[in-house]
Amino acid sequence: MHLTVAHISPLLSLLAGVLILIMPRLLNFIVAIFLILNGAIGLGLLKWLHL
Repeated sequence: MHLTVAHISPLLSLLAGVLILIMPRLLNFIVAIFLILNGAIGLGLLKWLHL
């Protein structure tokens, strides 16, 4: 896998999502799920969802 500038934002989203999950609260949990999914879609890990 070649990392490009386009991959930085999804990687940061995944990192932020994992860090937010360390201290779970309802709002933080929702934001964490959004960030993780956004990052996974941005990296092309969820192509089978056709999003």
